[in-house]
Amino acid sequence: MTEIVKALNVRMKFKAVEALTDVSLGVAPGEQVALLGHNGAGKTTLFRLILGFIKPTAGSISIAGFTPGSDAARRVVSYLPEQVAFPKMLTGREVVRFYARLKGAAPGDVQAVLDKVELVEAADRRVDTYSKGMRQRLGLAQALVGNPRLLLLDEPTSGLDPLSRQHFYELIADVSRRGCSVLLSSHGLSELEARTDRVAILRKGRLVADGPLAELQHQADLPIRIRVRAASGAVDTVHAEIGGGRINCASVELYCARRDKMRILSKISGLGAQVEDVDVASPTLDEVYRYFSNNGIEQTRRGDIQCTA
Repeated sequence: MTEIVKALNVRMKFKAVEALTDVSLGVAPGEQVALLGHNGAGKTTLFRLILGFIKPTAGSISIAGFTPGSDAARRVVSYLPEQVAFPKMLTGREVVRFYARLKGAAPGDVQAVLDKVELVEAADRRVDTYSKGMRQRLGLAQALVGNPRLLLLDEPTSGLDPLSRQHFYELIADVSRRGCSVLLSSHGLSELEARTDRVAILRKGRLVADGPLAELQHQADLPIRIRVRAASGAVDTVHAEIGGGRINCASVELYCARRDKMRILSKISGLGAQVEDVDVASPTLDEVYRYFSNNGIEQTRRGDIQCTA
């Protein structure tokens, strides 16, 4: 399948600063990719290159086969920056109508996207009366109008309350199912964990990880957490059998290498009625991100705990 975004060996240098070094990244139609990295890692630079605001020092980028910044590429891409700003005197409807005309979208699309982002009731109010969360939803509306083939989203849930964030990701999942590619940059790792197809991690301008979360978990080989809730009066026996640490005098928690998981679960199963429940947790996206951001040198605290089962 032809990739909507295709970056090959991209390098970007600003005077003495190497912002990106040999970055290759692709995004397929309908794919949702989370672009992660610390401040200054190169995420914004990559977005600016994709949008055609700047040209790479070396390497190449294409957007659906077109040169970034060309008229053809601009018709493909919609962008939602972290800080959205619209003319305060315009209404929400007027803002979306303006972007719809720029994109050659049908007039009916304006009402449709305002409905999607739940701004219909406020559509005819001036933007200067909007809260930060409402302005962010208006930004999403302008990004969605015209049915783009690629969405670039930079900290898109900034200023949104929990319910609005959930609704936002439902909208993104819907446009993705319709074939729109999504490249999303965010520091809210917990909310991204189950909502992206792939994770790409930049570290000091280099792409240090790129793949589905399960694949990156396997590569990092971080410890797995196993928490066992003991039956009444059995916590001492369970602790003696499997080791780890006691929690609230009712449970036992330990960490183990992936290769030891089934052996330990088998031993726990052998305890029979002395065990009421078992919870197994793989490394989180936050832990995987920290691992690759530290170049695989520093482990998370759970990595310092050795299982004894």
